[in-house]
Amino acid sequence: MRRSLMAAAALACLALPALAQDAASKVAVTIYNDDLSLVEDVRMLSLTAGRQRIEFPGVSAEIQAETVALGAEGVEVIEQNFDFDLLTPGAMMEKAVGSTIKLVRTNPATGKETIEAAKVLSANGGVVLQIGDRIEVLRDDGLPVRVLFDKIPDNLRARPTLSVQINNKGAGAKPLSLRYLTRGLGWKADYVGVFDDKSGRLDLQGWVTLTNTSGAAYRNASIQLVAGSPGQGGAPISGAVRGGRGGRGGDDTQFGDYHLYILKEQTTIAENQTKQVSFLAADGVKARKVYMVERTGFGSERQPSGAAVRLFFANDEASGLGEPLPAGVMRLYARDSSGRPQFIGEDRLGHMPEGSELNLAIGQAFDVTAQATVEKQDSPVKGVTVTAMRYAFRNARNEPAMIRFVLSGLNEIRSYSSPTIKPERIDANTDAFDVPLAARGETVLTFNVRQGKEIRE
Repeated sequence: MRRSLMAAAALACLALPALAQDAASKVAVTIYNDDLSLVEDVRMLSLTAGRQRIEFPGVSAEIQAETVALGAEGVEVIEQNFDFDLLTPGAMMEKAVGSTIKLVRTNPATGKETIEAAKVLSANGGVVLQIGDRIEVLRDDGLPVRVLFDKIPDNLRARPTLSVQINNKGAGAKPLSLRYLTRGLGWKADYVGVFDDKSGRLDLQGWVTLTNTSGAAYRNASIQLVAGSPGQGGAPISGAVRGGRGGRGGDDTQFGDYHLYILKEQTTIAENQTKQVSFLAADGVKARKVYMVERTGFGSERQPSGAAVRLFFANDEASGLGEPLPAGVMRLYARDSSGRPQFIGEDRLGHMPEGSELNLAIGQAFDVTAQATVEKQDSPVKGVTVTAMRYAFRNARNEPAMIRFVLSGLNEIRSYSSPTIKPERIDANTDAFDVPLAARGETVLTFNVRQGKEIRE
């Protein structure tokens, strides 16, 4: 018989023993970026004086047992065990090998039940029984069969359970704090923005997606999210938080070299659940759309190419933000002529501290273009080449536009001169030009490039 046959029967015929349950529980979960989480579970338990065993049912099935720490005033921890052998019909049958169970069969025609004592010989790939002087293989043939067990084996649990031997100095109710590291919890951030090009404003919503495959539920938990990956040589330490300031959807604080985001409201993360929680709502953030053209080196282009479309906005209070933003994907929308939001692109941003500027690539324009042309090239002296470059920027739109033209690779040339638009020096290798474009207009940038070094014979 396959294990599925036993599912309802085996469990329905047992009275579960009472486990030590918490009268009150406070749970805090700190989730890191690399499948590592810190769980702090504080339960109020009634304890007797002296040596005793207490149980914490419902801990994570992915718990790292070596990281467990239990603390309470007047409590000495002697031994702790993590029982993760869960109560299932198959596990019950495996634990019953060598012992006697009761087999209940029902006659489909009369409804009469017969009970036989059966010794379990094997439960490996099927159940082999000895009933009297015959050997029988229990089959999943659709006939009504139930199995009765006298008790649940001591090491089987309905949920993953941590059992601890303690020595308690005084009887009474007291809070016990359980802390451990676990796998199976994760988080990521996503952003949705609606951009209004005319007003230069961005309405921004941030969501945290929480996933739980740890084998436990965390009810009414305080959730903290950490940007940064702690070294695995030692456990991260909770409580080392310092500083901090309020955010729109959560608090954020700095601890060590990491950033901690604290969700304002408690939430329940059920087992095998994915849920989204809002952590940011910012309307009217100052933003600007920029057409960008980037080139390295000098040469002719046969066809014009569309400018990259980027969205710039500052992460500061003056712009309407001013709080650290966790890394995530930002999806951007713009309203069409009827006022409905239409998707215009997405980009991934890294962890953005307060005061930084965000530069998001959201697509490529088809009606704002650039084309490079080598107009003339000669060698005035041996070893030196002079190139006359022409860049044509065109705007087919019905409104003016501005192109940010970034030219890199300048450290590889001797010099360039006579640009028709004044450049902005970005670094020793890069210049940038702000190229204005009239509606349905064209702007041309020209300059001369001198490359090489004179060779004297």
